Amino acid sequence: MHEKCGVVGISLEDRDAARPLYYSLYALQHRGQESAGIVTHDGFQQHSHVEMGLVGDAFGPGDLESLNGSNGIGHVRYPTAGSVNACCAQPFSVSFKSGSLGLSHNGNLVNADEIGDELADLGHAFTSDGDTEVIAHDLARNLLEEDLVRAVKRTMERIHGSYSLTIMHDETVLGVRDPQGNRPLCIGKLDDGYVLTSESAAIDTLDGELIRDVAPGELVVLHPDGTGYDTYQLVEQTNTAHCFFEHVYFARPDSTIDDSLVYEVRRELGRKLWEESGVESDVVLPVPDSGRAFASGYAEAAQDDGSDIEFAEGLMKNRYVGRTFIMPTQDERERAVRLKLNPIKSTIEGKKVTIIDDSIVRGTTSTQLIQLLKDAGAEEVNVRIGAPPIVAPCYMGIDMASRDELIAGDQSVEEIRDEIEADSLSYLSIDAIAETLETSRADLCLGCVTGEYPYDIEGEETDRDVTRPEIGGEPTVADD
Repeated sequence: MHEKCGVVGISLEDRDAARPLYYSLYALQHRGQESAGIVTHDGFQQHSHVEMGLVGDAFGPGDLESLNGSNGIGHVRYPTAGSVNACCAQPFSVSFKSGSLGLSHNGNLVNADEIGDELADLGHAFTSDGDTEVIAHDLARNLLEEDLVRAVKRTMERIHGSYSLTIMHDETVLGVRDPQGNRPLCIGKLDDGYVLTSESAAIDTLDGELIRDVAPGELVVLHPDGTGYDTYQLVEQTNTAHCFFEHVYFARPDSTIDDSLVYEVRRELGRKLWEESGVESDVVLPVPDSGRAFASGYAEAAQDDGSDIEFAEGLMKNRYVGRTFIMPTQDERERAVRLKLNPIKSTIEGKKVTIIDDSIVRGTTSTQLIQLLKDAGAEEVNVRIGAPPIVAPCYMGIDMASRDELIAGDQSVEEIRDEIEADSLSYLSIDAIAETLETSRADLCLGCVTGEYPYDIEGEETDRDVTRPEIGGEPTVADD
């Protein structure tokens, strides 16, 4: 699986927003590495710089100097809808009769084609195949007839799927979270303004203070002078559909999402993994870096139960080998794990090992890791996974394998154990996830682990009644 996208929006009192936006994008780099961009407004006109590549490659000193204005939005992208090229990079900008518009999107619409076709029939010309441009065109059309708040409400009632947005209409920055809150979005206070962003770690980077998460279906409008913000509850749904994989894998461990510190959630999931399927062994090892917090909690729970299990680092990661490493032959692909991870033999040799990771997708890496540990002298290799088996694809903004590529798509846990050649294998239960997050299963998006989705997706089952609110009615100001 790959990260999705990261969004940010900032309004300041008396200084340019470009540099704080730049720092924020660095804090969100883990959420997208294909492109990065910033759009600002100086009160008279919009300024934009969007490039392919990592944040540090996409911007030079001169680029930031040209982005004038105390209000702006930013984006880092990993494509889950649309092509991998500059035309789909964000923020997406458009100028129209009612002014200028910039939009950053994290998530994935499931009815983008339908709305795009309707808008094309009305004369809208599209320059990309991404769903972000569909949102921007629909909102621009509504702004011709409605004020800002009502225009956003009408767009929210048309688009269907997963989205957290930061938007800039002329010099006004706003944030929107979809009615089921699938993707994260929060608001923070800075010394001289306010920030909206995917994760609180970006607020920490700016020495700001997290105020709270943006509620599902809520619109937050930052004052252009950086002195405050207004909130509106535009759409309400009976249940949320929070993505539990934000807590399991995607978000930074130091971020707080939906009132939970991600690091502590992962440690607690590790504790529950021991409670559900703990196995006596000499040492527990994390798969770096994704399994570290799980393994720490697992070992602590084991020791609390009187086990002599030791927590240790048994695999060292080469941080300079990324996703883009070219492996043209099967032999090189099989060797790739040795380029990324190297065992510490003194931790492993002659010992019964439990290795912990957040998930198994295709199973290839797990097979190679187990062989690596056995080659290093492990007497036994047990595998524990801090999430349920992934049995179905994600339609909500995670770049995940197709159904026929998922190792758990058509195999039992025992069959998977046999294929990856582990001595034992156990996954964490869905109930343990819900209990740790202090929520019900009905308020989580569990499509990838149940095959039943909280959104109406053609050809897939839904796990609840999916209804769209009627267009119309007055926006209500949210209690803050």
